[in-house]
Amino acid sequence: MSIPTRAAVVESGGAPFTLADVELDEPGPREAVVRMVATGLCHTDLGVASGGLPFPLPGVLGHEGAGVVEAVGPAVTGVAPGDHVVLSFTSCGACRNCDGGHPAYCATWLPLNLIGGRRADGSSTISRGGEPLGGHFFGQSSFAERALVDERSLVKVDPEVPLTSIAPLGCGVQTGVGAVWNVLKPVTGSTVVVLGAGAVGLSAVMAAALTPATTVVAVDRVGERLALARELGATHVVNAGDDDLGKALAEITGGQGADGVVETTGNVGVLRQGVDALGARGTLVVVGAPPFGTEVALDVNGLLGGKRVVGLTLGDAETQSFIPALVRLVKEGRLPLHRLISTYAFADIDQAVRDMGTGKAIKPVLTF
Repeated sequence: MSIPTRAAVVESGGAPFTLADVELDEPGPREAVVRMVATGLCHTDLGVASGGLPFPLPGVLGHEGAGVVEAVGPAVTGVAPGDHVVLSFTSCGACRNCDGGHPAYCATWLPLNLIGGRRADGSSTISRGGEPLGGHFFGQSSFAERALVDERSLVKVDPEVPLTSIAPLGCGVQTGVGAVWNVLKPVTGSTVVVLGAGAVGLSAVMAAALTPATTVVAVDRVGERLALARELGATHVVNAGDDDLGKALAEITGGQGADGVVETTGNVGVLRQGVDALGARGTLVVVGAPPFGTEVALDVNGLLGGKRVVGLTLGDAETQSFIPALVRLVKEGRLPLHRLISTYAFADIDQAVRDMGTGKAIKPVLTF
């Protein structure tokens, strides 16, 4: 028996999201049906919808879901019907990196999450009129009233915390926080620079404010975002549209350079400036993703002072422990995520996309 639901379908690269009646497959042994309450909109969704990644279209995207479990497959043990869950990425659970607590670097991460559009066995999770659609996006495809979700994507959370307020934890927030906590791990008195004050960058600012770093610098071109960054814990801000970034960072760091830089813009010119701004033994975390195949030139001798450039997927987080900790911080008001969120009815998904594109909304969250 298939499960009828409504979903936002992208018919082809560059097409808008259109609501349509679709059918979900029956849950497999390690899958659950989740009634969606909220789902965040992320630049990755827009990149795939634009045709920028080889995901099979027509298809259903969405990968920052939050909802309530309705039914589970026979082998599911971690959640039960009625549980509140945040949805994140999926992984195989058996490769070396999954075993080692680094599921974001799963051996099958790309096909399982980003470009496959199907389960690992090649079967489809979503269809329309008997024709399979691209689905299984991050193991969830949560731009729908109901989602068929991999058990590895499900994280059980505190039912007292409104799901709308924590939906973005599954991707954007986890990525920004993880860049600081899991990679940079700032020590007492260190300097953290965040390039780009969007949802991921502002999450990194909030995370840095909860560490012993004494200097937290936010860089952007939008004055309102820099003002918000200050309120969320940045000690300094730089408007890259007005100021020379290298000079400004040299001044802020007293010529020492930055200990840690989080690059969220996906702009290779900004990435290069970030690497140049590192101090000795400093680390830059590459979070922002430009189009596939993009390269960046670096000053090799400049790297010999112990600089490190580290790529990052999804905060290198082990979701089952990381996301509940973030939920607790949201609940206690120590991670003021609500400052980033604008809510939209599911039917207004195209308005949310437009507002994200113009910068009016930092983190749109669709509600069901």
